[in-house]
Amino acid sequence: MAYLLSVGKSIPENRMQQDATVEFAKELFEGTFKDINRLLPAFKNGDIESRQFVKDISWYRTQHTFEEKNNTYIEAAVALGTEAIVSCLQNRACLKREVGCEEIDAIFFVSSTGISTPSIDAKIINNLPFKESVKRVPIWGLGCAGGASGLSRAHDYCKAYPDAKVIVVCVELCSLTFQHDDLSKSNFIGTSLFADGVACTLLAGENADLARLSALSVLPKTRSTRSVFMRDSEDVMGWEIKNNGFYVIFSRDIPAIIRNWLKGTVEDYLADEGVSLESIQHFLAHPGGKKVLDAYQASLGFTEEQLSISKNVLRQHGNMSSATVMYVIDEYMTNGRINSGDLGIIAALGPGFCAELLLAEWERVS
Repeated sequence: MAYLLSVGKSIPENRMQQDATVEFAKELFEGTFKDINRLLPAFKNGDIESRQFVKDISWYRTQHTFEEKNNTYIEAAVALGTEAIVSCLQNRACLKREVGCEEIDAIFFVSSTGISTPSIDAKIINNLPFKESVKRVPIWGLGCAGGASGLSRAHDYCKAYPDAKVIVVCVELCSLTFQHDDLSKSNFIGTSLFADGVACTLLAGENADLARLSALSVLPKTRSTRSVFMRDSEDVMGWEIKNNGFYVIFSRDIPAIIRNWLKGTVEDYLADEGVSLESIQHFLAHPGGKKVLDAYQASLGFTEEQLSISKNVLRQHGNMSSATVMYVIDEYMTNGRINSGDLGIIAALGPGFCAELLLAEWERVS
């Protein structure tokens, strides 16, 4: 098992109201999409009020080469990732004391919106006083499932090394993948939905001195994890990589897939854990979009209240790919009404097509 101790966020400074992005999309696409007026309501009907981007709006009005976009990604990923780590390790709402970088045994770095070798975590380590023996585990290409997957791999690490403290860092700069010449509906919907976001979560093994570390009265611990892969589903979501960079693949069938596939997947997992779906009080869902959240609700039977935090994160930030689930976890840890013994599922879906699930239980700190 692993205890989730703290979350730190780094929110890019260029925030836009969704009404403004509608006008921006109309300006950019009016001459290319013949049915632009029929498509524009997607911006208003997605239950997103604002999003944040790593560049101001004027930057996106002009086309940029793959090299320019990727260099922008590397520069911003290092700066924002560093900021999120510091915020996480110094988060006094969750921690009684600052956790030093030198205490961290492993870094799981998650991203799908840019490329760097050495990976971004190596560049961040040069900015912060991590020990030279810190283990680096970059995870690339899991898209929206990446945050939950990173937490799962951190769980595995803490289970093997119960004295360990580890961090999972998610950096997603989705706006840098926007393509002017992509006339697909996937690109249009992606432009209405995706945003930039960065977050870091601190986890510790069961031998951690929680009473000296945690400022919270109850903490979530991950009891187990489950990864589920759907065969022959590569066309559901992902990237097609061309000369200009990443071109989004985003199937219109995603909500239907969730409604038809997810419940059995979750129930099978919980049955193996000796837990019923009805005993789950909290659903910490990656909010992929309004239709995705509606499909979660229809498939799993959760109430509006159980999805309210995920919906609020989507409303305030949009879909920030892998980082979004950490924004949900942060809200649960600092603002959620949680009792000791409560059970929850942390869940995200991503390219593959795949699901990443974690069974969490809240435990009183003593």
